[in-house]
Amino acid sequence: MLVKRLKDCPEFTANDGCRLRELLHPKNDPVDLPYSMAVAAVAAGGRAYKHKLDREEVYFFLAGAGRMHVGEESRAVAEGDAVHVPAGAVQWLENTGPQPLRFMAIVNPPWTDEGDQRMD
Repeated sequence: MLVKRLKDCPEFTANDGCRLRELLHPKNDPVDLPYSMAVAAVAAGGRAYKHKLDREEVYFFLAGAGRMHVGEESRAVAEGDAVHVPAGAVQWLENTGPQPLRFMAIVNPPWTDEGDQRMD
């Protein structure tokens, strides 16, 4: 059984500007998964850069409130919401609340830096 603690995962700034901790990734962990899973945050008043992935992604919001932009659509998001982002869609996230906007990101197939293209 593999058990990982979020606090033990190193934090880094992702290509989109979010602070991120990779919780599960087949390149780093002894797991045979078709996806990767990370927890990310956007600071209060902050926003991610517009970017697109060459793979699909699901965001599950853990805390805070914000606005998710996918393609030409924009919707308010908050704790408990899930958003599907199709592969190749331009996306970005803004924090509209007074606390960090925290979310889980599941990427299928697993996330790679090369497959993540910043648009601004």
